[in-house]
Amino acid sequence: MKTKLLALMGTTALMAAPALADKAAVLDNYANIALAKYSDSVTTAQTMQAAINTLIENPSAEALEAAKAAWLKSRVPYQQSEVYRFGNAIVDDWEGKVNAWPLDEGLIDYVDATYGGATDENEYAVLNVIANPSFTLSDQTVDASAITTALLEEQLHEADGVEANVATGYHAIEFLLWGQDLNGHAAGAGNRPWTDYAKDDACTGGNCERRAEYLKAVTDLLVSDLEWMAAQWAAGGEARAVLMSDEDAGISAILTGMGSLSYGEQAGERMKLGLMLNDPEEEHDCFADNTHNSHFYDAMGIRNVYMGSYTSVDGTVVSGPSLSSLVAAADESVDAELRAKLDATMMEMMEIKTAAEAGFAYDMMLERGNEAGEALIMGAVNALTDQTRSIERVVAALGVDAIEFEGSDSLDNPDAVFQ
Repeated sequence: MKTKLLALMGTTALMAAPALADKAAVLDNYANIALAKYSDSVTTAQTMQAAINTLIENPSAEALEAAKAAWLKSRVPYQQSEVYRFGNAIVDDWEGKVNAWPLDEGLIDYVDATYGGATDENEYAVLNVIANPSFTLSDQTVDASAITTALLEEQLHEADGVEANVATGYHAIEFLLWGQDLNGHAAGAGNRPWTDYAKDDACTGGNCERRAEYLKAVTDLLVSDLEWMAAQWAAGGEARAVLMSDEDAGISAILTGMGSLSYGEQAGERMKLGLMLNDPEEEHDCFADNTHNSHFYDAMGIRNVYMGSYTSVDGTVVSGPSLSSLVAAADESVDAELRAKLDATMMEMMEIKTAAEAGFAYDMMLERGNEAGEALIMGAVNALTDQTRSIERVVAALGVDAIEFEGSDSLDNPDAVFQ
């Protein structure tokens, strides 16, 4: 397992603290890594787009499996980019369009009867846009006879201010490829038949042409959104310009992203909360049963930002002056401590990944009373929390202004989760 982990972690796996670098050089490398991650996200999304177009044009079981495989590959670079949230407002403000979850999938398409109906929290939970070319939304009649990117982005996504009304992004595509996971805590992912995209009388699920229209629109929009974000990190892009305009604020942005993703977002909202609720719907990639990989690559993204090195999907390594080098110059022991904690977290994530790949899926781990699953998840939660404490020590060692990392009731006030 350790050998496999070292291979996945790439050239930074056995890296000692790099030589001292100045802040501007560290920020420039951080921006270069962002550009590489978002560019990889574009490339893999375009590959998925091509596979989805093939599925739409010539539906078959093989075409659906190829589209699923492309979706899974597209998650690898994108999840490593999530460390750029929180500290970079341009990313945080945009992220909900591409990776929002969990979603009320009944907004989009048909769902099983056990799903239920509209709720006090979301009256559009079973709107089923694919089945309805016209509907009322916020007291306005919406013409959805053509399912376009504008309809999804401007009218449906987070409709009526409800965050669960996710109409765009990776997880909407995931649902349209896999369908609902109706297995609860038992083994198995979603099992949408390829005939949901079939032509004429072979169509299952009804509205196959509109389902294909939605899938094409949501995929095209994702590619466009990713292209936009990649451009923000290129030379002359807004994200790079803001980052480089104030060196101290830029270093704070790196640390904010690392600490907030590590603690409140990943350890709390994505892992501990689901375990407390014992809810398979709290999986990050719940339709595809890919949550183990999403967690793994989120953690890797934190590590490769600190170490200043990222291995692209084509094997190219983007590396340079790192935050680690700045910390080592200020306090070698703090740098060594955080590097050890980041490695320990990756080992815990690899334990989850390996177990899931062997058949112990993440939603199975979430089942109440499953001691082995709880131990795996809490091992990672504790490691993420532990590394966050070391990130706080880094903040102090660098003399950076106090940073408030994102929190989570699941970690900070567990009783509130059940109120």
